[in-house]
Parts: sequence; structure tokens; C-alpha cells
Amino acid sequence: MADFTTVASAFVKFYYDTFDRNRLELAPLYRPTSMLSFEGMQFVGISDISEKLVNLPFKRVKHNVSTIDAQPTAFAGGSILVAVTGALLIDEESNPQMFSQTFHLIPEGNSYWVSNDVFRLNYA
Repeated sequence: MADFTTVASAFVKFYYDTFDRNRLELAPLYRPTSMLSFEGMQFVGISDISEKLVNLPFKRVKHNVSTIDAQPTAFAGGSILVAVTGALLIDEESNPQMFSQTFHLIPEGNSYWVSNDVFRLNYA
């Protein structure tokens, strides 16, 4: 497998490109044990996470990633912790909202799945 920074960058690009195009297509990244913390609310499993993402109260979104930090972890041999910051534009808004998101990626074959996903908007 590629080094952890390459994997993290490729994952982040894929995740946000997919999120911005069709959030339902993110479901295969999660497993029954996956957990999403979204603005303090907890969701567990593929269906709960997918339902939350698909039913967010906007039609269009565009993520602009500012930073990606990655670290290999000792857990699950080859897993990667990925921290992302950036801005997102929702629907017709012209003022971006700042966000941070952290993923714990677990290797599976030649790819990775999301074990943990923590999302927060950052308010000034």
C-alpha cells in the first residue's frame, strides 16, 4: 500500500468530491460498526450514517479543503488518522462556513473504510 500521507490525500479528495456530487455514494466507505459524530450527535452503522448525510438540509455543497494532517496508528495494523480543515459553501450562500473533520481509516484489501468520522463546524 502507499504511504499514509498519499492515502490520506487521495481519500480526502475522493470523499469530498463524492460528498459534493452525491452523498449517497459515500455509504460503501462505512461498515456496521462505523460511527459518525456530527455536530455532537452520534450515528452508528451504514444506514444511520447514510441517512444523516443524505438528509442534511441543503441541496448543494462545495468543500474547499485547507489542510490535511495524517498519522499512522498502532491500531488495526496500517490504520490512518486523518484530520481535515476547510470551508464549505452551501446552496446559494456566499459566505463559507469553516469546518473540521477527522477520520479513522482501516485498511481492507487494497483500500480503506471509515471506522470513525467526527465533523464540526467551527464558529468564531
